[in-house]
Amino acid sequence: MSRFLLEFHYFIVSSQAQPSFRGTLRFGAYEADPRSGELRKHGLGIALEEKPFQALVILLQHPNEVVTREELRTQLWPADIFIDFDNSLNTVIAKTRRALNDSAENPRFIETVGRRGYRFMALVESSAPDQEQRGSAATPTAQGASSVIVLDSPKATASEHMDGPNPAFVETAKPQTHRTAVRYTFLIAGALVAIAVLLVGLNVGGLRDRFLPGPSPGPIKSLAVLPLENLSGDKEQEYFADGMTDELITDLAQIGALRVISRTSIIQYKGTKKSLPEIGRELNVDVVVEGTVTRAGNRVRITAQLIRATTDKHLWAEEYEGDLSDILKLQSEVARAITSEIQIKLTPQEDNRLASARPVNPEAYEAYLKGLYYLEKWSADGTRQAIGYFQQATEKDPRSALGYTGLAECYMHWSPLPQKESAAKAKAAAMKAIELDETLGEAHGSLAMVRFIDDWDLPGAEKEFKRAIELNPSSGEAHHEYSHYLMQMGRTEESFNESNRFLELDPLSPAANLHLGWHYLFANKYDAAIEQLQKTLKMDPNYVEAHSWLGQTYEQKKMYEQAVTEFQKAIALSRGDSYYRGLLGHAYAIAGKRDEAQAIIAALKSESSPASPTDLEIATIYAGLGDRDQAFAWLEKAYQRRSRYLPYFFRVNPMFDSLHSDPRFANLVQRVGFPR
Repeated sequence: MSRFLLEFHYFIVSSQAQPSFRGTLRFGAYEADPRSGELRKHGLGIALEEKPFQALVILLQHPNEVVTREELRTQLWPADIFIDFDNSLNTVIAKTRRALNDSAENPRFIETVGRRGYRFMALVESSAPDQEQRGSAATPTAQGASSVIVLDSPKATASEHMDGPNPAFVETAKPQTHRTAVRYTFLIAGALVAIAVLLVGLNVGGLRDRFLPGPSPGPIKSLAVLPLENLSGDKEQEYFADGMTDELITDLAQIGALRVISRTSIIQYKGTKKSLPEIGRELNVDVVVEGTVTRAGNRVRITAQLIRATTDKHLWAEEYEGDLSDILKLQSEVARAITSEIQIKLTPQEDNRLASARPVNPEAYEAYLKGLYYLEKWSADGTRQAIGYFQQATEKDPRSALGYTGLAECYMHWSPLPQKESAAKAKAAAMKAIELDETLGEAHGSLAMVRFIDDWDLPGAEKEFKRAIELNPSSGEAHHEYSHYLMQMGRTEESFNESNRFLELDPLSPAANLHLGWHYLFANKYDAAIEQLQKTLKMDPNYVEAHSWLGQTYEQKKMYEQAVTEFQKAIALSRGDSYYRGLLGHAYAIAGKRDEAQAIIAALKSESSPASPTDLEIATIYAGLGDRDQAFAWLEKAYQRRSRYLPYFFRVNPMFDSLHSDPRFANLVQRVGFPR
């Protein structure tokens, strides 16, 4: 009989009868004796500790079945013993594999089933320890007969190889003629083939995947790092595990040949029960990294495993431990090991950056991680707390480049300070971070934004954007902001490429989906913009900016009623923000509701102050009313205070299309620094 039928028959027997082997368990050149606790290869003993041996026996007794991690825990450790279970089990399995000269990457015996447990892959034979185990067989077998049914010889009867009585076979064990035995053998073979075709076709128990594998998976080009699990036993350490996740993403994102998913999309899987293939499909990645972080004082242990997303196949696993002061080195070791396993060729520059991790001040680094935790809440209150922690980091360690990078991001995006002061602080922090560590892509990204929207230094901005992307090719934020820059420079196709790259790196992020809708609007592709922005609102119905840009798109389609509705939603969600009221006033103006538009102008003028200027909002409404003189007068005020809006949106915003034919528009564009 073919090897396929032998293995298939064994699968049927093991999955239905689930035998409990009592004798020596044999597989390949190895044998394990549960009675003596010995593991032998070709009869020679192999040293193996008690727990790894017990784990091996459990797996051998359930061949081709998934034994869950929880089942192993229950059988290996009493319930009243407290241990770091995940790490202990990882160590036990690693020791078992070493004894068998097996590997997680290309397993011959023990296969890891991602997020579930382990499966023993090879055929297992059990020798009967005494006559009682063999007594019910019609034809006695020699000592050491296998419990796997072997039908290579037409003279062999099924019961000769059973590990104990089986009513289905006892009757057929009576003496038979040679012809009857042959016919019986072929009947069994035919039945097995028929059942095999059915079950393989239905992929029962993964048989189709095992015996009829699909095309070999191609090279690994994309990766997602799932949120690392906090095993410290202290919920207050969640920020630490999240920070480790972010830093590992950042390290891997430096590799140009690899697409690494951004944190915004990854964080949605924290605590998820979704399967890895499902996650892989949603993120469109080849492999997934998952692992744990354990911290005890200044000691840190990181475990990581690499799994093929489409097949759930375990590729690699390792454990790293060290002092908090060496945390950057530990993270780099993990990143380098992953790139080695997936056979990504690093450039000399990438290899040097990963290899040059320096020791850190533990207190400063801890403050930095807390700052990162609050910054990523993306709120004004969170940013205020983040600034405090980043300042602590730079005070504890004046050479903390990461602390200065965090401060630059805070002052650039969510600063509670006036624009001019925020810009100055963001620039100073970014330049200090680059002075301390020129290879920090995030610092170059923050400096690029300062050059772009505050300094109006457009050539200097592009230089920094390119450097940020060179250092961190998988930085979604860098691609995002560079897309804005390119659009204002009139390089629409390049901007679109950056928009798509942002979405590839952050597919589940509302911001990335919103940005593509924004791009369609500014490229005058209104139907595509509406479809994309509606998709974004399905992801987050309360996303203020999505309502705002959808309203502006409806306005360009002359769907004024729908536009007004979206602007009113944005105003309500933002608690009356003047920017969205200006957009509503513009919609009223071009819809012919001049009184409503004038009322909003009057309200904005009365509220305007140096701390909260409304010159751009008022200019927008006057443009809608067709009053060019007033529109340019208020735009000039925005120019004099160097409004960030002018370089970021002004040149290609369709709300100002009516002003383009006026020479004053070209003059303003030139003074801001854009090409004519």
